[in-house]
Amino acid sequence: MKPRITVLTLGVDDLETSLKFYRDGLGLPTEGIVGQEFDHGAVAFFDLQNGVKLALFARSNLAHDAGIAQTASSPTEFSIGHNVGSEDAVDAVMRQAENAGAHIVKAAQKTFWGGYSGYFQDPDQHLWEVVFNPALVPQD
Repeated sequence: MKPRITVLTLGVDDLETSLKFYRDGLGLPTEGIVGQEFDHGAVAFFDLQNGVKLALFARSNLAHDAGIAQTASSPTEFSIGHNVGSEDAVDAVMRQAENAGAHIVKAAQKTFWGGYSGYFQDPDQHLWEVVFNPALVPQD
């Protein structure tokens, strides 16, 4: 398999609430909720970098689409890493997330491996790490 991941989909409990968090709170670009004319089809897409998209899809619709039973969520199944160019940028994103309604799980701090990071959870408890890694400074 070639690494061609283009969409990361998060199952959410309330699509409108999550849309507001990511669009209005974090400032991610989106056209809003699309697909509402289809049963189990409402979804919101957000543009990330290099053509990658973040999708928000109701948990019940995700389970329906995959043909599996909906299960309880777990915030420790995975985390999404948001890499920034400095410790100050980590602090700024963490403040922005908190102002948007995120729950700060771990305040930003020096890491054992020489970086600086903190964790927050979105309204559905998805875990995000905001990180400055001196070995992986983004080119923006």
